[in-house]
Amino acid sequence: MGSTLVTLLIAVLGFITIAGVGFALAGGDNGQAKTVKRAQSIVGGGEGRSADGRRRPAVSAQEQRRRQILETLRDQDRKQKKATLSIRAKLQQAGLGDNVRMFWIASGVTGLLVLLVVVVLQQSPLIGLGLGFAAAFGLPRWVLGLLVARRVKKFTEVFPDAMDIITRGIKSGLPVHDSLRVIARETSEPMAGQFNRLVEGISMGVSMDQALDRMYEQMPTPEVRFFSIVLAIQSKTGGNLAEALGNLSTVIRARKLMREKIKALSGEAVASAWIIGSLPPGVMGLIWLTAPAYMTPLFVDPRGQVMLMGGAFWMAMGILTMRKMINFKF
Repeated sequence: MGSTLVTLLIAVLGFITIAGVGFALAGGDNGQAKTVKRAQSIVGGGEGRSADGRRRPAVSAQEQRRRQILETLRDQDRKQKKATLSIRAKLQQAGLGDNVRMFWIASGVTGLLVLLVVVVLQQSPLIGLGLGFAAAFGLPRWVLGLLVARRVKKFTEVFPDAMDIITRGIKSGLPVHDSLRVIARETSEPMAGQFNRLVEGISMGVSMDQALDRMYEQMPTPEVRFFSIVLAIQSKTGGNLAEALGNLSTVIRARKLMREKIKALSGEAVASAWIIGSLPPGVMGLIWLTAPAYMTPLFVDPRGQVMLMGGAFWMAMGILTMRKMINFKF
């Protein structure tokens, strides 16, 4: 009975460690609800009739523009949530195609390999099942999240340059479609691929709004959302598109500078979180290597097993809390 509890405890500890670290590194939400709330605060409350039943005066053009932006933000928020919950969308965002079956096959193979390694090391099958389950359902998603984050970061860094290309093209007399084709031809991946699909869709008869929606599903970043909103509002209300895109480029560059500033200011907190999170398992491993007899009661004695379970629970809570504290969004 004691050995069974030990194996179950080790399997649970391994699963919590791998899942906790993967969840801490994969990243969380991207603050879409906050953007909608900000827009709602700008637009204001109800409309139509006042409290006494009298009809309110007609809203101004600026108020209509704000409401239109709010509705666009709500639509984009719903699409963003749908995209983040789909494995197919994640694969497309990482540039790996849309073969979900291959992803699940790779996940199963990863879990089987971990299980075989544990069996070859002559460990308990229960430990192998726990680690294999964690590797099959946690490790591939973590790697996929890292690939998506790297590709999105690379796209975001060069996106202001694409806005500048469109602005210069419009000022020199080129149509918007030709400016988009220049971006697809002259820039590098992943920027070139996204704008190439955008140009091909428009050439096949897809409207600009629909093509931008597809682009946003494959690259769900605030920058693409702002770009689609600017083009959508300009196509409906008119205005100086070159000036609007120039302002958008300035805003995106300012966001990048703010992001780098936040990263620099929070570097100490991130390093402290890594050190604090790695100290307990690191010290436990060193003691196990130097004095195994000193650590044996934790796995043999029932009181030690209860202490390990409690320690694993609080470690998981600490990892989630520190992740929440160092995950800065704006």
